[in-house]
Amino acid sequence: MLGGAATGVALLGGGGLYVANELDAGFAGYEAPETQPIVSTRGRLDESDPTARSGSWAFGDADAVVLFVHGLGADAESARDQAYTARLGLAAATEGSTEADALPVIGYSWASDVDWGPAKATADENAAPLADWLVRWADEDGRPVHLFAHSLGARVTGATLGELADRGRTAVLESVSLFGGAIPHDSVAEGGRYGPAIDALDAPVYNFHSREDRVLGWVYRASDRTRAVGHGGVSDAAATPPDYTDVEVTDLVADHYSYFEPETGCLPRAVGRIGLD
Repeated sequence: MLGGAATGVALLGGGGLYVANELDAGFAGYEAPETQPIVSTRGRLDESDPTARSGSWAFGDADAVVLFVHGLGADAESARDQAYTARLGLAAATEGSTEADALPVIGYSWASDVDWGPAKATADENAAPLADWLVRWADEDGRPVHLFAHSLGARVTGATLGELADRGRTAVLESVSLFGGAIPHDSVAEGGRYGPAIDALDAPVYNFHSREDRVLGWVYRASDRTRAVGHGGVSDAAATPPDYTDVEVTDLVADHYSYFEPETGCLPRAVGRIGLD
C-alpha cells in the first residue's frame, strides 16, 4: 500500500476496484520503544480535543524537534515504529550523532489503516487537529518544528498548511520535507491545491522524490490517474512558490519505503538541505 505494506495495493477510480502489485521492498522493521513520543488522533476526531499524547516527552536541551507524519496503511504500532525509524535515520545522517543525542522525533499517528479513498478523506480531516497541535506547541514550548511527511502524509501536511494559512499562523514551522509524497504533482504549484498555502508559509518546503519509487510511479498513477509529486517532482519548477524546492533522490532511494531509513534512505541529503547537519 502507499506507505504501508510490502504488497502495493491501491484503489482505482476512488474506491471499489483493487489493483495489486507485488513489491520487493518494505519498511526495515525497527521496533520502537514505549518511550517513543506520539501524538495521535486515532478514534478521536469527533472529540473537542482530538489529540492524545503517549511516550516520553522529556526532550532535555534539544533546540528543535521533528514531527513525522506517516502515510497510508499504518496502524498505531506501525506509526510508532516509523517515527522511531526516522529518528534512527536522522542519527545516522547527522555527523557525530548517536541515537541518544539525535534530534527528538515526535510521531503524528492518524487512522490511515483503511482503504485509499477513506484514507484521503481522513487525511484532510486531520488538518485542523494537526494545526491545533502546532499552534499550541509554538505558544507553549516554542522550539522549532521540522515537519517530515511520508507518502499520504503529504496530503495531511498540505491540508494543514492551508489551515495554518487561514488562521494566520504561518510561522509555526521551521521547515517542511515531503518524502515520496502521494499527492498530485501539480498540487504544489502556485495555482494548485496546496500552492497558495506553501507560498504563505514562513518556511522552506522540500520535496524529495525518486523515480525508482514504483508505488508512486505505477500504483498511485493508476489509482489517481495523475503523477505523484514524490515520483518526478513538478512539471514546471518556475510555477512553484519561491520557497518550494524539488530535490531528486533517485540515486539514493530505490523504493517507496526507504526514504527515511538509516543508511539506505535520503536523510543525509535532507539534513544538509534543512540545516540539521
